[in-house]
Amino acid sequence: MAVNLEALRKKLAQLNGEGSRKNAFWRPEKGKESVVRLISFPDNDGQPFKELWFYYNIGSNRGLLSPNQYGKPDPIQELINKLRAQDTKEGYELCKKLYPKMRSYVPVIVRGEEDKGIRLWGFGKQVYQDLITTMLDADFGDITDPKNGFDVKVTVTQPAGQQYAKTTPRARPVRSPLSDDKKQAKEWLDSIPNLDDLFTLKSYDELENIINAWLENPDDEAPSAPRHAPKKAAESEEKADDAAKPSTFQELDDAFADLDNM
Repeated sequence: MAVNLEALRKKLAQLNGEGSRKNAFWRPEKGKESVVRLISFPDNDGQPFKELWFYYNIGSNRGLLSPNQYGKPDPIQELINKLRAQDTKEGYELCKKLYPKMRSYVPVIVRGEEDKGIRLWGFGKQVYQDLITTMLDADFGDITDPKNGFDVKVTVTQPAGQQYAKTTPRARPVRSPLSDDKKQAKEWLDSIPNLDDLFTLKSYDELENIINAWLENPDDEAPSAPRHAPKKAAESEEKADDAAKPSTFQELDDAFADLDNM
Protein backbone atom coordinates (compact mmCIF):
# COMPACT_ATOMS: atom_id res chain seq x y z
CA MET A 1 0.00 0.00 0.00
CA ALA A 2 1.35 3.44 -0.99
CA VAL A 3 2.02 5.97 1.74
CA ASN A 4 -0.66 8.67 2.02
CA LEU A 5 1.50 11.78 1.83
CA GLU A 6 -1.42 14.16 2.32
CA ALA A 7 -2.39 12.41 5.57
CA LEU A 8 1.24 12.70 6.73
CA ARG A 9 1.24 16.44 5.94
CA LYS A 10 -1.91 16.93 8.02
CA LYS A 11 -0.42 14.92 10.88
CA LEU A 12 2.76 17.02 10.77
CA ALA A 13 0.69 20.19 10.82
CA GLN A 14 -1.17 18.92 13.89
CA LEU A 15 2.10 18.12 15.67
CA ASN A 16 3.37 21.60 14.85
CA GLY A 17 0.27 23.15 16.34
CA GLU A 18 -1.14 24.26 13.01
CA GLY A 19 -4.89 24.12 12.75
CA SER A 20 -5.26 23.96 16.53
CA ARG A 21 -8.39 25.41 18.05
CA LYS A 22 -6.60 28.53 19.22
CA ASN A 23 -4.98 29.13 15.84
CA ALA A 24 -8.25 28.56 14.02
CA PHE A 25 -9.72 31.92 15.08
CA TRP A 26 -8.92 35.53 14.24
CA ARG A 27 -9.92 38.65 16.13
CA PRO A 28 -9.37 42.26 15.03
CA GLU A 29 -7.22 44.40 17.34
CA LYS A 30 -8.52 47.56 18.97
CA GLY A 31 -7.05 50.73 17.46
CA LYS A 32 -5.80 48.92 14.37
CA GLU A 33 -7.25 48.66 10.87
CA SER A 34 -7.15 45.16 9.43
CA VAL A 35 -8.00 44.04 5.92
CA VAL A 36 -9.60 40.64 5.45
CA ARG A 37 -11.15 38.63 2.66
CA LEU A 38 -14.32 36.80 3.64
CA ILE A 39 -14.91 33.33 2.24
CA SER A 40 -18.26 31.56 2.26
CA PHE A 41 -18.69 28.33 4.19
CA PRO A 42 -19.20 25.48 1.69
CA ASP A 43 -22.34 23.32 1.77
CA ASN A 44 -24.22 25.80 3.95
CA ASP A 45 -27.44 26.24 1.92
CA GLY A 46 -25.97 29.24 0.14
CA GLN A 47 -25.34 31.13 3.39
CA PRO A 48 -21.79 32.51 3.73
CA PHE A 49 -22.05 32.76 7.53
CA LYS A 50 -22.77 30.21 10.24
CA GLU A 51 -24.58 30.99 13.48
CA LEU A 52 -24.01 29.31 16.83
CA TRP A 53 -25.92 29.94 20.05
CA PHE A 54 -24.13 29.80 23.40
CA TYR A 55 -25.16 30.00 27.03
CA TYR A 56 -22.55 32.29 28.46
CA ASN A 57 -21.24 33.07 31.94
CA ILE A 58 -22.87 30.18 33.78
CA GLY A 59 -20.40 29.66 36.58
CA SER A 60 -16.90 29.11 35.24
CA ASN A 61 -18.20 28.00 31.84
CA ARG A 62 -17.18 30.57 29.26
CA GLY A 63 -19.62 29.23 26.70
CA LEU A 64 -21.96 26.27 26.40
CA LEU A 65 -23.46 25.31 23.06
CA SER A 66 -27.24 25.22 23.18
CA PRO A 67 -28.53 21.77 22.18
CA ASN A 68 -31.87 23.42 21.40
CA GLN A 69 -30.41 24.92 18.21
CA TYR A 70 -29.86 21.37 16.92
CA GLY A 71 -33.35 20.23 17.88
CA LYS A 72 -32.02 18.25 20.86
CA PRO A 73 -33.33 18.17 24.46
CA ASP A 74 -31.89 21.11 26.37
CA PRO A 75 -32.26 21.42 30.17
CA ILE A 76 -31.38 25.13 30.17
CA GLN A 77 -33.97 25.94 27.53
CA GLU A 78 -36.47 23.84 29.49
CA LEU A 79 -35.77 25.97 32.56
CA ILE A 80 -36.23 29.14 30.51
CA ASN A 81 -39.58 27.86 29.23
CA LYS A 82 -40.79 27.02 32.75
CA LEU A 83 -39.74 30.40 34.12
CA ARG A 84 -41.50 32.22 31.30
CA ALA A 85 -44.66 30.18 31.88
CA GLN A 86 -44.68 31.25 35.55
CA ASP A 87 -44.84 34.89 34.41
CA THR A 88 -43.14 36.34 37.50
CA LYS A 89 -40.69 39.22 37.80
CA GLU A 90 -38.09 36.96 39.42
CA GLY A 91 -38.46 34.37 36.69
CA TYR A 92 -38.18 37.02 33.99
CA GLU A 93 -34.97 38.39 35.51
CA LEU A 94 -33.43 34.93 35.65
CA CYS A 95 -34.48 34.25 32.05
CA LYS A 96 -32.58 37.34 30.89
CA LYS A 97 -29.42 35.90 32.43
CA LEU A 98 -29.96 32.51 30.84
CA TYR A 99 -30.98 33.39 27.28
CA PRO A 100 -28.40 32.10 24.78
CA LYS A 101 -26.34 34.59 22.76
CA MET A 102 -25.72 34.27 19.05
CA ARG A 103 -22.22 34.27 17.64
CA SER A 104 -21.74 34.34 13.85
CA TYR A 105 -18.68 33.02 12.05
CA VAL A 106 -17.12 33.37 8.61
CA PRO A 107 -13.81 32.06 7.20
CA VAL A 108 -11.27 34.82 6.42
CA ILE A 109 -7.84 35.40 4.98
CA VAL A 110 -6.14 38.27 6.80
CA ARG A 111 -4.16 40.41 4.38
CA GLY A 112 -0.54 40.60 5.45
CA GLU A 113 -0.94 37.34 7.35
CA GLU A 114 -1.69 35.03 4.43
CA ASP A 115 0.95 32.60 5.70
CA LYS A 116 -1.39 31.75 8.59
CA GLY A 117 -3.99 30.45 6.15
CA ILE A 118 -7.75 30.33 6.64
CA ARG A 119 -9.04 31.41 10.04
CA LEU A 120 -12.50 31.96 11.46
CA TRP A 121 -13.77 35.38 12.46
CA GLY A 122 -16.49 35.40 15.11
CA PHE A 123 -18.66 38.45 15.71
CA GLY A 124 -21.92 39.66 17.22
CA LYS A 125 -25.23 40.87 15.85
CA GLN A 126 -24.22 44.38 14.72
CA VAL A 127 -21.23 43.28 12.62
CA TYR A 128 -23.38 40.46 11.21
CA GLN A 129 -26.04 42.96 10.15
CA ASP A 130 -23.43 45.30 8.65
CA LEU A 131 -21.94 42.53 6.52
CA ILE A 132 -25.32 41.30 5.31
CA THR A 133 -26.36 44.87 4.46
CA THR A 134 -23.18 45.27 2.40
CA MET A 135 -23.87 42.06 0.50
CA LEU A 136 -27.43 43.23 -0.26
CA ASP A 137 -26.06 46.49 -1.66
CA ALA A 138 -26.14 46.31 -5.47
CA ASP A 139 -22.75 48.05 -5.61
CA PHE A 140 -21.15 45.06 -3.88
CA GLY A 141 -23.18 41.85 -3.93
CA ASP A 142 -21.28 38.69 -3.05
CA ILE A 143 -18.15 40.11 -1.44
CA THR A 144 -16.99 36.54 -0.75
CA ASP A 145 -16.62 35.64 -4.44
CA PRO A 146 -13.08 34.18 -4.68
CA LYS A 147 -12.60 35.45 -8.24
CA ASN A 148 -14.32 38.83 -8.22
CA GLY A 149 -15.13 39.76 -4.64
CA PHE A 150 -14.11 42.53 -2.26
CA ASP A 151 -11.71 42.80 0.65
CA VAL A 152 -13.12 44.26 3.88
CA LYS A 153 -11.50 46.82 6.16
CA VAL A 154 -12.17 46.11 9.84
CA THR A 155 -11.61 48.72 12.55
CA VAL A 156 -12.20 48.45 16.30
CA THR A 157 -12.70 51.69 18.25
CA GLN A 158 -13.82 52.62 21.76
CA PRO A 159 -16.49 55.34 21.49
CA ALA A 160 -16.48 57.81 24.38
CA GLY A 161 -18.99 56.89 27.05
CA GLN A 162 -19.64 53.45 25.58
CA GLN A 163 -19.11 50.27 27.58
CA TYR A 164 -18.17 48.12 24.63
CA ALA A 165 -15.77 48.70 21.76
CA LYS A 166 -17.28 49.07 18.30
CA THR A 167 -16.21 46.88 15.39
CA THR A 168 -16.86 48.38 11.95
CA PRO A 169 -16.49 46.42 8.69
CA ARG A 170 -16.31 48.37 5.40
CA ALA A 171 -15.94 46.72 2.01
CA ARG A 172 -13.22 48.24 -0.16
CA PRO A 173 -14.75 49.49 -3.45
CA VAL A 174 -12.29 47.55 -5.59
CA ARG A 175 -12.90 44.04 -6.89
CA SER A 176 -10.04 41.58 -6.58
CA PRO A 177 -9.38 37.83 -6.53
CA LEU A 178 -8.86 35.94 -3.30
CA SER A 179 -5.31 35.37 -4.52
CA ASP A 180 -3.43 36.05 -7.74
CA ASP A 181 -2.09 32.53 -7.36
CA LYS A 182 -4.93 30.22 -8.42
CA LYS A 183 -3.28 27.22 -6.76
CA GLN A 184 -3.01 29.09 -3.48
CA ALA A 185 -6.64 30.22 -3.70
CA LYS A 186 -7.75 26.62 -4.23
CA GLU A 187 -5.70 25.41 -1.26
CA TRP A 188 -7.37 28.01 0.95
CA LEU A 189 -10.84 27.12 -0.29
CA ASP A 190 -10.14 23.43 0.33
CA SER A 191 -8.90 24.02 3.88
CA ILE A 192 -11.83 25.85 5.48
CA PRO A 193 -12.11 24.57 9.09
CA ASN A 194 -15.22 22.66 10.12
CA LEU A 195 -16.79 24.92 12.73
CA ASP A 196 -18.64 22.03 14.34
CA ASP A 197 -15.32 20.33 15.10
CA LEU A 198 -14.11 23.30 17.16
CA PHE A 199 -16.80 23.27 19.84
CA THR A 200 -18.08 20.45 22.02
CA LEU A 201 -21.79 19.89 22.58
CA LYS A 202 -22.28 18.66 26.12
CA SER A 203 -24.80 15.96 26.97
CA TYR A 204 -28.17 16.64 28.59
CA ASP A 205 -26.98 15.27 31.93
CA GLU A 206 -23.80 17.36 31.84
CA LEU A 207 -25.75 20.55 31.19
CA GLU A 208 -28.33 19.70 33.85
CA ASN A 209 -25.58 19.25 36.42
CA ILE A 210 -23.93 22.52 35.36
CA ILE A 211 -27.10 24.61 35.58
CA ASN A 212 -28.17 23.09 38.89
CA ALA A 213 -24.71 23.58 40.39
CA TRP A 214 -24.75 27.20 39.22
CA LEU A 215 -28.17 27.82 40.74
CA GLU A 216 -26.94 26.37 44.03
CA ASN A 217 -23.71 28.41 43.96
CA PRO A 218 -24.49 31.65 42.08
CA ASP A 219 -21.45 33.48 43.50
CA ASP A 220 -19.01 30.64 42.90
CA GLU A 221 -16.86 31.07 39.79
CA ALA A 222 -16.25 27.36 39.55
CA PRO A 223 -19.05 25.40 41.22
CA SER A 224 -18.47 21.69 41.30
CA ALA A 225 -21.11 19.79 39.39
CA PRO A 226 -22.73 17.15 41.63
CA ARG A 227 -23.14 13.64 40.39
CA HIS A 228 -26.86 13.98 40.98
CA ALA A 229 -28.62 17.33 40.66
CA PRO A 230 -29.44 18.53 44.21
CA LYS A 231 -32.66 20.16 43.01
CA LYS A 232 -34.62 20.31 39.84
CA ALA A 233 -33.71 23.49 38.03
CA ALA A 234 -37.30 24.72 37.97
CA GLU A 235 -37.42 24.60 41.78
CA SER A 236 -34.60 27.12 42.12
CA GLU A 237 -36.15 30.24 40.60
CA GLU A 238 -36.27 31.88 44.04
CA LYS A 239 -32.51 32.40 43.69
CA ALA A 240 -33.05 34.67 40.68
CA ASP A 241 -31.93 37.90 42.33
CA ASP A 242 -28.47 36.46 43.05
CA ALA A 243 -28.20 33.90 40.30
CA ALA A 244 -25.80 35.48 37.81
CA LYS A 245 -22.26 36.53 38.62
CA PRO A 246 -21.34 39.70 36.67
CA SER A 247 -19.02 39.14 33.74
CA THR A 248 -15.33 39.75 34.43
CA PHE A 249 -14.91 40.95 30.84
CA GLN A 250 -15.17 44.63 29.93
CA GLU A 251 -16.34 43.88 26.42
CA LEU A 252 -18.67 41.23 25.06
CA ASP A 253 -16.22 40.48 22.25
CA ASP A 254 -13.54 39.88 24.91
CA ALA A 255 -15.77 37.26 26.43
CA PHE A 256 -16.39 35.48 23.17
CA ALA A 257 -12.78 35.80 22.06
CA ASP A 258 -11.88 34.07 25.31
CA LEU A 259 -14.31 31.32 24.36
CA ASP A 260 -12.91 31.05 20.82
CA ASN A 261 -9.34 30.80 22.09
CA MET A 262 -9.93 28.06 24.68
